[in-house]
Order: sequence, then structure tokens, then C-alpha cells
Amino acid sequence: MVWINGEVQDRLAVSDRAVQFGDGCFTTARVRDGEVDWLADHLQRLQLGARRLLIEGVDWLALEAEIKAAAAGQGDGVLKAVITRGSGGRGYSAAGCSTPTRIVSFAPYPSHYHRLRESGARLALSPVRLGLNPLLAGIKHLNRLEQVLIRTQLEQTGADEALVLDTAGKLVECCAANLFWRIDQQVFTPLLTHSGVDGIMRQRIISLLEQKGYHCQEVSVEMSVLSRADEVLICNALMPVLPVYQVEEWRYASRQLFDLISPHC
Repeated sequence: MVWINGEVQDRLAVSDRAVQFGDGCFTTARVRDGEVDWLADHLQRLQLGARRLLIEGVDWLALEAEIKAAAAGQGDGVLKAVITRGSGGRGYSAAGCSTPTRIVSFAPYPSHYHRLRESGARLALSPVRLGLNPLLAGIKHLNRLEQVLIRTQLEQTGADEALVLDTAGKLVECCAANLFWRIDQQVFTPLLTHSGVDGIMRQRIISLLEQKGYHCQEVSVEMSVLSRADEVLICNALMPVLPVYQVEEWRYASRQLFDLISPHC
């Protein structure tokens, strides 16, 4: 089911800048028993994305009401909310784009996440590398061609997720998840100042680890550091956290962090 500006429909104007330029941002949330997990965080993420993209005039109260209406009465599922700059302008110019478009959709929950929480996930190194772009780093904008290519390559392997580097050879994330690893009692996650998405679950895990006495360090490092890891985790708002049992030839048996974090997700 899809709602565009509050109306049930599945047709978007060809002139909308999401179609023309990928001009917008989005968030993907888990729905449980008719409620959206961490709704305030998802709205805050959209607001940050809109500010970074200089999109003004979003009716945030209407969007929140539409999200709640889309989730009401649903069981386990996935809700996606998209903000575009709307229609208007000539070429790249945003002049005349006065009415942003709100898109809300609902889909069934990916059942394979239940299985992977038990079995763990295997990551394969992606040959596709993320470009460095500090201006857009962190936000979930609509330009996802890198992720499309990463996913296409991943589907040619037997792995569950992709391990993704940037063009400088540094660890960034997975195709659709953030990355954490533990060495002894130290926890690390990639620094996302030049590329990648600063996911809601990533932010929550960093905060949770601090509460539990761990210091999570954001670092810019090469993937070889994972050869020394005792444990690797991946996360997003849907998973919400999965243990990793293998990255390339490296294997991991510990679930110390996973057992600590998962009850709070």
C-alpha cells in the first residue's frame, strides 16, 4: 500500500525531482503491532536530511499522521517514508519547488532476519566502493545507485550481506546495514564523515554501549582490522541487530555484544 501526500495512489508525477534527480531523502522503519519503532528518531532523521538538502516547506505534522495511519492495524512490517523536493524548477534549479512530496508505503517484514538472528550472517567483500562525499555523508538521500550496484554484486555470491569500503580502502558499512566489531573489551564502528549512512540503530547502539560501560570508538581503518576481532555485528532499524559468523575467511563465535544489545532492540 502506498500513500502520496496522504492519498492512496501509486503514481508519481514524472516531473517530481525524485524521478528526475533523486532529489530527496527517506527512512525505513519497523512496524510492530500497529506501532512504528522509534518514530521520533525516524522523523528527526528525515528532518536532518531535508535540512542538509535545503528542502523547505515539508508538512511534518501531516507526514507524522500519515505514518501513524499507515502503521495502524498492521502486524509485523516495514514502513518507508520519503520526502522529495516535489515538482518545479528548470534543469537542476530548485526555483519554484514550493511543495515537497510525501510518500509513505507499507510492506511485509523480511522473514529472513528471524533466521539470521539465530544462524548469524556471512559477509562478502563488495567490489563496489563508495565515493567520498562529506556533504552528503550520513544522511539517507535518494541517490542509492552505489547500493544498487553493491546489492547486484552481492546477489551473485552466497553471502547474506556485503562488506563495503570507500574509494580510499577504508571500512564504511554494509549494503543496507551499519557495522560494529569488538576486540577484547573495546568496540569500534567506522567513521562516517566522508561516506555511508548514520543509521538510527547505529546511533542507539553507540548510546546503549556507553550506558553498559563500553566505549565505542569511531575509526577510519582498513578491513584487515577485522582479522583481529573477537565479534562482529551488523544493524539497521529492521534487523535490528545480527551477529556475524564470517567475513571473507575470518570466523567469529562470540556473541557477547549481541547478547547484551539484542534484548534492547
